[in-house]
Amino acid sequence: MNQNNVAIAQTFYTAFGEKNLKVMEKYLHPDVRLITPLSTLQGKEDYLEAVKGFMAFFKTLTIRATFGEGDQAVVVYDLDCPGGIGKTSAAALMTFQEGLIIRNELFHDTSPFAKIMGELSA
Repeated sequence: MNQNNVAIAQTFYTAFGEKNLKVMEKYLHPDVRLITPLSTLQGKEDYLEAVKGFMAFFKTLTIRATFGEGDQAVVVYDLDCPGGIGKTSAAALMTFQEGLIIRNELFHDTSPFAKIMGELSA
């Protein structure tokens, strides 16, 4: 198990919870790939733009667990969301290359966000 990758994953998601894009950016590989239940993005700029937009959807992020093996780490976390959503849980499977996040695959239920996303597009 690579404890360094787990520590980076923890630091990255702590920064996400603090809505600190500067800290998050320094851990992203230039060709990072973000895979979500709704879309797939490639590249650091697109990743950060998507994250910046998503930050409006939650008030707090609480890390529940982190673990890893080899070049991967997993972060399990809860989001406290406004708009009647409340708490929702998610997980991220992160793959590292040379100490940077090259791939981040998110696992979460999208249905709690359907109402808010519909209101934003109206």
